[in-house]
This record gives sequence, structure tokens and C-alpha cells, in this order.
Amino acid sequence: GHMSKAEQPSIKQYESPKSVASGERREERVKMSKIRQVIAARLKASQNTAAILTTFNEIDMKNVMDLRAKYKETFEKKYGIKLGFMSFFIKAAVQALKEIREINAEISGDEIIYKNYYDIGVAVGTDKGLVVPVIRDADQMSFAKIELTLVALGKKAREGKLQVSEMEGATFTISNGGVY
Repeated sequence: GHMSKAEQPSIKQYESPKSVASGERREERVKMSKIRQVIAARLKASQNTAAILTTFNEIDMKNVMDLRAKYKETFEKKYGIKLGFMSFFIKAAVQALKEIREINAEISGDEIIYKNYYDIGVAVGTDKGLVVPVIRDADQMSFAKIELTLVALGKKAREGKLQVSEMEGATFTISNGGVY
């Protein structure tokens, strides 16, 4: 039902996001306790000196795959773009960031800055290497708008036309798992 009422954005509507100063974004600064400051310093020291590794968790994607299969033709006819997995990943990441706000935060001096906006970086492979364009305010986007933005940013990345402002300020980054 939502798809029949949803807006119909097009790739042509995509505009480069403006560089936004952190003072203009929705943030909450909270002073850290002394113990929290020590924990943060030790975690950062550990990150700088320890081996970094990645973990993988397997999940059952059957429901997402069934939903995608059910609506992929309708979605493509309506929006002129395929319904990929990345929009599902981005929506899931945003939901998790809303539920566990510490993940969508950063430490600055003796404060924790909780970000109440969701700028999601998505890794894109190009001939010249990996770049990470940022989808601004992903929480406010429909699946179609996310997919259209991904295509537009991916195209700009492959053409070498991304601006620095389009690759900075992500509050969370996702590797492109769509091909896997």
C-alpha cells in the first residue's frame, strides 16, 4: 500500500548535499565522567596498538528476499530503478542507531556528542580504489530515494566526480554487501 502512495523521485532530482557545519546539525553534547574519559582514552590507545579485525554475522534474509521479489517489478516500473539490498541495510542500520544512540556518537575532548541525524557512508568500489560517499539524513528517506541516491553517488564515484563534501561526515558506514 505504501508503494502506491509513495513519492516518485527520479535520478535527475538528486542534488549534491551541502557541506553542513556540525553546529547546524541536531547534536547533543554530554560531558563525560572521569571514568568514562579514562575508558575512552584506553579504548583509543588499544585501537592504535592492537590488530583490527572484522566479524561477520549470518542472518536469515528470506523475508527481505521475498519482499524484494514480490515488489521488484512494481518498484522498478514506478521509480525506474531496481530495489536493491542496500536500502534495506541502510534502513536497518538507521533503526539500530536510533535504538542504541551511543553507536551514532563521537567523543570530542571530554564530551560525548550524540548525533540525532543519520548520515550513512556506503563503500563504493571504483577503478581508482574504494570511496565512501555519504547519504545525508537517511532516516528521512524512502527506499526509492535511498536507491536513487545510491545510484547517483555511485555513478559520480565511478566518474571521479565526487566532491570531498560528499565523502565526509558519515555518522556510520556500511560496506557494500549487496553483491554478497
